[in-house]
Amino acid sequence: MTRLLDPQSVEAGTELPALELPPLTRLTLALYCGASGDHNPIHVDRDFARAAGQPDVFAHGMLSMAWLGRLLTDWVPQTAIRDFSVRFAALTQVGERICCTGRVTEVFTADGERRARLAIQTANEAGVVKLQGEAVVALA
Repeated sequence: MTRLLDPQSVEAGTELPALELPPLTRLTLALYCGASGDHNPIHVDRDFARAAGQPDVFAHGMLSMAWLGRLLTDWVPQTAIRDFSVRFAALTQVGERICCTGRVTEVFTADGERRARLAIQTANEAGVVKLQGEAVVALA
C-alpha cells in the first residue's frame, strides 16, 4: 500500500502511483461473478457473448470501478473518500492489461477539510480508455 506521507504537499497536477494489473483472465471474471453476485452470462459464457454480437466475454463495469477504488485506497484510507463516480467508455476484454491512473485536478477546503479532486481512469496497454471518473478525497 502506498500512502501519501505529507498531504500538505499535494497540489493540482500531483499524480497518484499507477496501479498496473495483470492481463484480465476468465478466472478473474468467474471469481468476480461469485464475489459480486452478478452472474450475467455475457461476462463468462463465450457462446452467449458471441450470440450478443461480442467477440468474447468482457469485464463487468463494476470490476473496473473496483480497480479504481483500489487505486484510491492504495493512496488514502477508504474513510477519506468523499465522492467517487465513473463513466464507462469502452469494454475491457479478456487478455487486456489494465492500468489505473489518477491526477489531482484541484485542492480545496470543504466542511473544514482539505480535499483533493482527482481525475481517474483505466486504460489498456494500447492507451484505450475504458473507464473515466472523478473522486474527491480528504487529505488528513
